[in-house]
Amino acid sequence: MANFSKPTGPQFSVDVYQNEYLPEGGRDVSAIVTVTSTGGGTAGTALPAAAGSAAVVLMLDCSGSMDYPSSKMRGARDATAAAIDVLRDGTSFAVVAGTHVAKEVYPGDGRLAVADARTRAEAKTALRRLSAGGGTAIGTWLRLADRLLSSADAAIRHGILLTDGRNEHETPEALRAALDHCSGRFTCDARGVGTDWEVDEVRGIASALLGTADIVADPAGLAEDFTTMMEKAMGKEVADVALRLWTPVGVEIGFVKQVAPTVEDLTGRRTEAGPRAGDYPTGSWGDESRDYHVSVRVPQAAIGQEMLAARVSLIVPDPAGGTPTTLAQGLVRAVWTDDLAMSTSINPQVAHYTGQAELADVIQQGLDARKSGDFDGATAKLGRAVQLAAASGNADTAKLLSKVVDVVDAATGTVRLKAKVAEADEMTLETRSTKTVRVKK
Repeated sequence: MANFSKPTGPQFSVDVYQNEYLPEGGRDVSAIVTVTSTGGGTAGTALPAAAGSAAVVLMLDCSGSMDYPSSKMRGARDATAAAIDVLRDGTSFAVVAGTHVAKEVYPGDGRLAVADARTRAEAKTALRRLSAGGGTAIGTWLRLADRLLSSADAAIRHGILLTDGRNEHETPEALRAALDHCSGRFTCDARGVGTDWEVDEVRGIASALLGTADIVADPAGLAEDFTTMMEKAMGKEVADVALRLWTPVGVEIGFVKQVAPTVEDLTGRRTEAGPRAGDYPTGSWGDESRDYHVSVRVPQAAIGQEMLAARVSLIVPDPAGGTPTTLAQGLVRAVWTDDLAMSTSINPQVAHYTGQAELADVIQQGLDARKSGDFDGATAKLGRAVQLAAASGNADTAKLLSKVVDVVDAATGTVRLKAKVAEADEMTLETRSTKTVRVKK
């Protein structure tokens, strides 16, 4: 492990967990890379980000369906007001009303307001005038948020998006184009309220913009959720952090995945960063720790040989376009041995997160099978999910699964599909299926 962070800011570290020993002819190397940032704004051990270093746009669904029931619109207004109260003085912010078009609610005229007692009060007054009506075209909301955020000289650029329905008033291609345009320009947390929205759409927004996705089935829970989201946004201090993977000649990259706190496959999001090096985006960081699973294939070598399989660095770009800053670094190694015990041992961290990634996959496969009427397939997949959740100690996911299946024997994955499942329970399981538990080290 190497740490390159400057002493005046958050301290980053990289720890690598792996079994570096391969048998004769072995080529596949897996490692769990734990990245930790400490001393940031949420740790209480350093000053929070300087005033003016963050900009936030809140995108609030105001389509006609938000009035059915009216508690959704009322809850959304209250939640947005609660989030505005959390804004740190000096933070740039705006509120956008989203229907089949995007409209600026506050402050207007293509500007961002600067948070203080007066602007917070003005924004909350503007919220009270909002009413529901119109359709849903989320891509227009995101593009307006991008225009507003791009006007701010802020390191942290973040959005919070709430929707209650399907994106019916623009094509999937239009939403995809908007996400491609906004990717890397700001991060965004996405929430679905009620049960009439599409899980894939909301998760897709959060995934593309490196944020979180969740369901708030009861509008009464929106204020607490928005407050928590904004508190976390205010705790971010370092933006545009990338995981840089350098590999020697002859080494092939299998995949790069975030595996905690959620599963997110970053493999396809690589951007080249020089000879045999590529960057994988991780977004903004506060005081937190995340785990990544890196898999590479090395050339065959003789017993007794060893090699550097990969070098993992955490980097941030230079705003002036110069050389990026390396925050921390770790090494992935490969050593060939004829000791069977050493070469067949599975590293606990690798084993744990391999199971957590499979858990996310089989939940999705099981729910898809259930929706398509393949009840035998659904039973098998969700049974495997119950078994994996129990084995890994993922109690939250196990609890969500128990609302979809009756568990006969968790250890063997023996379950029965419930005859009736509340739509909110099924959507909650699907939305949170990628959430993982940390390995006990």
